[in-house]
Amino acid sequence: MADKTYDVIVIGGGPGGYPCAIRLGQLKQKVLCVEKEEVGGVCLNWGCVPSKAIIATSHTFEKVRNGASYGLLTDNPRIDSDKLQDWKDGIVKKLTTGVRGLFKGNGVELLYGEARVTGPKTVSVKTREGTVETITATKAIVIGTGSSTIEIPSFKFDGRQIIGAKEAVSLRTVPRRLLVIGGGIIGMELGGAYQNLGSELTVVEALPTVLTGVDADVAAVVERNYVKHGAKIFKGAKALGYERQSDGSIAVRVDVAGTIQTMVTDVVLVAIGMRPNGAGVGLEEIGVKVEKGFVPTDSTGQTNVPGIYAIGDCSSMPMLAHKATKEGEIVAEVIAGHKAAKDWVAITAAIFTSPEIATVGLGEQQAKDKGIDVRVGKFPFSALGRAMAVNETEGFIKVVADRGTKEILGVHIVGPSATDLISEGALALEMHAFLEDVGLTIHPHPTLGEGMMEASQNALGHAIHILNR
Repeated sequence: MADKTYDVIVIGGGPGGYPCAIRLGQLKQKVLCVEKEEVGGVCLNWGCVPSKAIIATSHTFEKVRNGASYGLLTDNPRIDSDKLQDWKDGIVKKLTTGVRGLFKGNGVELLYGEARVTGPKTVSVKTREGTVETITATKAIVIGTGSSTIEIPSFKFDGRQIIGAKEAVSLRTVPRRLLVIGGGIIGMELGGAYQNLGSELTVVEALPTVLTGVDADVAAVVERNYVKHGAKIFKGAKALGYERQSDGSIAVRVDVAGTIQTMVTDVVLVAIGMRPNGAGVGLEEIGVKVEKGFVPTDSTGQTNVPGIYAIGDCSSMPMLAHKATKEGEIVAEVIAGHKAAKDWVAITAAIFTSPEIATVGLGEQQAKDKGIDVRVGKFPFSALGRAMAVNETEGFIKVVADRGTKEILGVHIVGPSATDLISEGALALEMHAFLEDVGLTIHPHPTLGEGMMEASQNALGHAIHILNR
């Protein structure tokens, strides 16, 4: 690297850092992006994207296996785990190559190595080759260091039988038995996928509910489906430790409401969440405020030290890739001198369980807790012709609105393609739509999206295809 001075240095090339760097390049800034492992971060390489490849395959596999009920006869369908992994690796390679190509096309320089902030304008990078570079940023430094899997001391990862989400997307054999510690999003997504691929699933969740934070009636649909397919779900339960058995299996000790039980499994997936990577990169030493690993910022993404910005998982909740991307773009605009700020109404959550869950805005209970008088509209997929035609009729669409004004406050979907359908709900919230706006919009027939129209009409008391309360 001949010239060690840039307008902006972006630390981290994940879903926050790489869009930030690309947008800065588009805005004619001289940018360096420093990445420790691979561009795309956890999301592209070991998280969102590879897990969806496995989840989608598991969903197709499950549909094919049960195809006889609607005339799809396939003899002995089975999974070739090696081929599945090779295909998934191919997707990851295509995407990361794409990001590097976009860097090149937008004039962004990429340096692989571990960065440390050494001053308000300086960064030192220990490169992959082992050299140490000192680099100056004349305008800004952006911290996009993401988050890491939380480990439990009594379940140290061994990469084979005691694993985290990163290893779970790279298994080249489907475990006969899988025990998941943590009934949150990652645990329920991957647990459900492996259950569809043939694993006997056990979920151990310390809290009283799985998928905490999701409306109870929505989460219940997924839990019921897993149990119907043979999963054992223990709530208010804590995994204490394990012993390896002579046959290679693992006996896990679990405290279930005060009673110690032993559960035998082949693989343990620890999915108790992610912790932010804001601490330990040199920020504290130069006076940047770091709280429990998070780097707090103002509405423009700037920290308490001028010229230092933070985006994505390392900055604040929710730890979601699409939030990181939006923050990256906002920070790029701000640094380049444009007017921009974090001003969204709500951030969507997409949960790739079986069936899928997607939410945006206030939950029913959340709205009530805030003292808002709500009206709720619901429409079940079982009443939709399209859902019947694709043989996926579980779940419903729920719209939460202000009783008086009829403004839509939240949309919650559990069922087929929920994660694709939610964007209409996000747009409705962003545009401050009312129940009539969605309810009176003609939706194409026969589609799953009609459920959004019918749920809005149900909240108004005149849905056509179900009885209104």
